[in-house]
Parts: sequence; structure tokens; C-alpha cells
Amino acid sequence: MNLKTDSVITGSVKERIDRWVARYPDDQKQSAVMASLRIVQETQGGHLTPDLMDQIADYLEMPPAAVYEVATFYSNYEHQPVGKHKVCVCNSISCMLRGSEEIIEHLENRFDIKPGEVSKDGRFSIKKVECLGACGGAPMMQVGKTYYENLTESSVDEILDGLE
Repeated sequence: MNLKTDSVITGSVKERIDRWVARYPDDQKQSAVMASLRIVQETQGGHLTPDLMDQIADYLEMPPAAVYEVATFYSNYEHQPVGKHKVCVCNSISCMLRGSEEIIEHLENRFDIKPGEVSKDGRFSIKKVECLGACGGAPMMQVGKTYYENLTESSVDEILDGLE
């Protein structure tokens, strides 16, 4: 392993990744790639860069392309800066039929941004995502790790106004 001296995989980040690596056989440490991507993304401002993904590949002793494949396949990994509060709005058929497009439009107007952009104050970003697995509570959104269901424009405003 040949980590750069400015590696982010040190201290508590290394400890957290190593706990995931320990769950797998010694010859399959690359199985911890998803957790490693999440941990590094969380600790490095909310998005991944090629350098960060290269460091993960180096640490897990796997080809960088294999890390990029995982990081670009799943929608929970970001490759551009995001706001302090990433607002993910489900846009699957259940949510769409119950008003998710109107919720997204409301957010665009509220923050004067489109999905994939960050508000001028850096507090919010909007992301359209496929099924978040809460179809019974459509339309829904996720902010951070919290799900909010049965949304209306006024409930969205109340939720967002309550955030720091």
C-alpha cells in the first residue's frame, strides 16, 4: 500500500474503514468499498473527487476503475459539491403520481437552483433520486439520514425552516 502523505485515510477515518474491512476475509477487503466511499464522502465535505477515490483504491488494494464503477453506479455518492443539507426527492412513479414533481419545483423556486446545484448560501442542494423505498408515504424526501413522507409544499417549508 502506497498512500500519499496527504491521505485522508488516517486517524478515525482509517479506524472506521478498518472496522468494515475486518468484516470480510483478508483476501476480500475490497468488499468494504461502499462503506469506505461513504465514510470518506462524509468526512470530506460531502462529495468524492478522483483523488479521494484513488486513495480508497490504494488503501483497499484494488484498481481505481473498480472504485469509480461503484462510486458512479450508486446515487448516494456525490461527485460535485453539495449543500450542508442535501435534499433528495424521490421521483419514482409512486412519488411522481402523488406530487413529487411539484415538490421539486417548489424547492427550485425556494432556493433559486435546479437539481444538482447548491444554494448561494451553501446550505441546500436538491437531488432527484429513484425510489427511496417509502412508497406508502409518497411523496417523500430525504434530508441527511432522515426520511420525510406525505409531503406538501407547506410541510416541506416547515421541515426546511427547522434545519440549522
